[in-house]
Amino acid sequence: MTDRVIVGAIGGAFGVQGEVRLKSFCADPQDIADYAPLYTEDGRAFAQFVLTGQLKNGFTARIDGVVTKEDADALRNLSLYADRAVMPSLPDDEYYYADLIGLTVVDTGGTTLGTVKNVMDHGAGDLLEIIVSGQSETILLPFTQVAVPTVDLALKRIVADPPEGLFS
Repeated sequence: MTDRVIVGAIGGAFGVQGEVRLKSFCADPQDIADYAPLYTEDGRAFAQFVLTGQLKNGFTARIDGVVTKEDADALRNLSLYADRAVMPSLPDDEYYYADLIGLTVVDTGGTTLGTVKNVMDHGAGDLLEIIVSGQSETILLPFTQVAVPTVDLALKRIVADPPEGLFS
């Protein structure tokens, strides 16, 4: 497991006063500001986020150290991560996406199907993007109780019962 969990992304500048457009991936979207400091992949830290307004797909926010439109534009499309220690613990049947990436996927007979490359949320339900050895194309497996009956973080594996023909 990683020490940080992705919680959102900066969409770019909002106005000319240094505010940013902020997408939250949190179950309660406004909670993103409570998980500060937030970090970028390159290790930059932002100690304070203040939500200043609501947009259709997120929020407007002020971030410490971001005071101009140019500062805000420079942060466009950056993912934001929070320390796992400040995140709420999850029920047994819920997972942070970061915990699933890299897990081995096996079928109900124990045969290895592949490795989780990514977890995607397309609104209608989550999909696991699976890398299959020897194939250039990835396979998208619905992340449902039926198709994925077991996630074992301790053993770093997922037991899948994929729809017929998906991995053939």
